[in-house]
Amino acid sequence: MKKKSMLLVLTLLLAVSAFVSACGGSSTPAKEEAKNEQKSNENKNEPAKEQVFRFNSISEPPSLDPGQAQDSTSFALLGAVFEGLTRSDENGKPLEGTAEKWEISPDGTKYTFHLRKDAKWSNGDPVTANDFEFAWKRVLDPDFQPAPPYAYQLYYIKNAEGYNKHKDAAYTKTKITDPNEVGVKALDANTLEVQLESPTAYFLSLLSFQTFFPVHQSVKSNPKWASDANSIISNGPFKVSKWVKQSSLELAKNDNYYAKDEVKFTKVQVSIVSEGSSELNMYETNVLDYSGMPTGEIPTEQIPVLQQTKKDELHIKGVASSYYYLFNNKQKPFSNKKIRRALSMAINRQLLIDKVTLSGELPAFGIVSPGIAGLNGEYRSEVKDNYFQENVEEAKKILQEGLQEEGLTTLEFDLAYNTNDKHKKIAQAIADMWSKNLNVKVKIQNQEWAVFLKNRTNLNYQVARAGWSTDYNDPMSFLDLYMTGGGNNDIGFSNPKYDELLKKAKTSMDAKERMDLMAQAEKILIEDEQAILPIYYYTSVGLTKPNVKGVFIDYQGMIHFDRGYLE
Repeated sequence: MKKKSMLLVLTLLLAVSAFVSACGGSSTPAKEEAKNEQKSNENKNEPAKEQVFRFNSISEPPSLDPGQAQDSTSFALLGAVFEGLTRSDENGKPLEGTAEKWEISPDGTKYTFHLRKDAKWSNGDPVTANDFEFAWKRVLDPDFQPAPPYAYQLYYIKNAEGYNKHKDAAYTKTKITDPNEVGVKALDANTLEVQLESPTAYFLSLLSFQTFFPVHQSVKSNPKWASDANSIISNGPFKVSKWVKQSSLELAKNDNYYAKDEVKFTKVQVSIVSEGSSELNMYETNVLDYSGMPTGEIPTEQIPVLQQTKKDELHIKGVASSYYYLFNNKQKPFSNKKIRRALSMAINRQLLIDKVTLSGELPAFGIVSPGIAGLNGEYRSEVKDNYFQENVEEAKKILQEGLQEEGLTTLEFDLAYNTNDKHKKIAQAIADMWSKNLNVKVKIQNQEWAVFLKNRTNLNYQVARAGWSTDYNDPMSFLDLYMTGGGNNDIGFSNPKYDELLKKAKTSMDAKERMDLMAQAEKILIEDEQAILPIYYYTSVGLTKPNVKGVFIDYQGMIHFDRGYLE
């Protein structure tokens, strides 16, 4: 209930009280005033009774299975519906989650987690250490299809990679066929022991990532459980209560959540509307309480207007995310790095930001974004992304060299992006720059989100749009994307030196050595190979109604509403 409504109710109550007293009722005006004053004081600082939070998603989540999800739309919902051993605050600091405490061995390789005894699934079943062991080994199971894109995030666990790849003929390391040899074990219902391959400084942060979430063991008998609200059993602050495909999705407060008293929203309503202009109209007509990233989109041309008309509701902040284009490194002519380099050098990033995106982004010449921790501060401040420069004349020269090497005289190709107004405008602008600067012909294609992801994963594209929000606060989250055989390596990139550097960085105990190794790897990816085309480092743009409190966008650009409320 809004404050004005509350005042009206109190006024009416006082009037009724006076009327009843005048007619000889049993309560005196003094008593009624005292009661009303007490009620007013009790409710003065209480959140509104109608605790429904509403936002939009420009696409339907492709999967609400923590083991299969790989996109920000799914992640935004999964983070509210499930909870890992840890959760994170606005700056990425790990907090206690389903685990209330833990011990770490002196050598940093063994973690013992103690789960909350009051942690329950949305159906009332207890959340146990066995559920975590089951979920992680499910992701690692080589027979689990489609192959989880984030299985590699579990490779920090002892024997995890060997088990996940034991059916891969090309895998030359020790193969583990027995899942019991994987270093995760439920010691009892509330104690989980995790043995790592080597010390990992950011392991606690990783545990708040979706792939580390537990799943209810009933999923064994229902492979389609994650696509139906009636079969999704979750352990987070909310549960999926309704799902009308391609239309809307509703979350309801999970009354079995151990911290249910901290959850004020009784419902979260998610519209599924692909047009940014429609989303903005829904916000302006009070159909939505929040509009913008990471699930929605504010039309870029409206941002300058909103900065004037809704300056107190519009929030723009830098987030640890990068926007870039993918080259299919396996397909000619994009297997030629001169052609890749020419296309990267021939666009004007600042002009694109000033005229198209309009959100204060920073031009990108690397993949690791600002906001990621480095040795003594921020990685991007310590390791400059001067891996190449924009230079149209040089781009023309090396493009001709690349085309000649491929036996071509002209370059024509398709540029794919997922359906979204902003992505479309960026693609049109960049295609126009390529046409004017390099005489290149580009056909832009929009694809529905799930189809787009599938095509990228299967390398069924030539050039495609991409974005990456960090999974944890370390440069490795960006760089290990393109290790050979990685689940998110959707460019077909393979470089033994690159792999070697990152594998060493993952096991190094020396902080300076780690950062040096990762800097060398980024140089290979961008300067030496130009395997991708960096465009800009994201800002998060969103509109929030003044009465929405406790909802925030974290350093990754992910929305958190689990402890939010309406005044």
